[in-house]
Amino acid sequence: MKRTLGMIAAVAAVWALPAQAQMVKAQEPESVVHALQQAGYAAKLGADDTGDPMISSGVDGSQFKVFFYNCTDHEQCATVQFHIGFDLKENIGLARINEWNRTQRFGRAYLDAENDPILQMDVDLDDGGLSMALFTDNLEFWSSVVGKFKGHIGFK
Repeated sequence: MKRTLGMIAAVAAVWALPAQAQMVKAQEPESVVHALQQAGYAAKLGADDTGDPMISSGVDGSQFKVFFYNCTDHEQCATVQFHIGFDLKENIGLARINEWNRTQRFGRAYLDAENDPILQMDVDLDDGGLSMALFTDNLEFWSSVVGKFKGHIGFK
């Protein structure tokens, strides 16, 4: 009986390996790059100003970054943040940004020091990460949110 249970556990462990390999984890920035590329996005891994991983990508003709947070010594990160900013000729005003935050569930916005609108969306990839399908679903939300935000701020 012990031998049978041991064999079942071994087979289950082998079956679990491909599923784990498909997980998108902030602890493995390359898995985030791969997931973006699998979803049809360009993705280039680099580092931010503090040395933490950062991915450069684009959506809807605009460049965005994927920042990694909750890192230990620039590794073993837990979360990521999709981040995009728009350089507008005219200040759209805080009321317009507040309207976005009040009426939209996904993607929070603010005005940076130069009064340019910034849009961010956090994704928690801790505790084993997300499946490729769920990460792709988050990317689809991001893409949709970016498009809506561009319309909201009048960016063409």
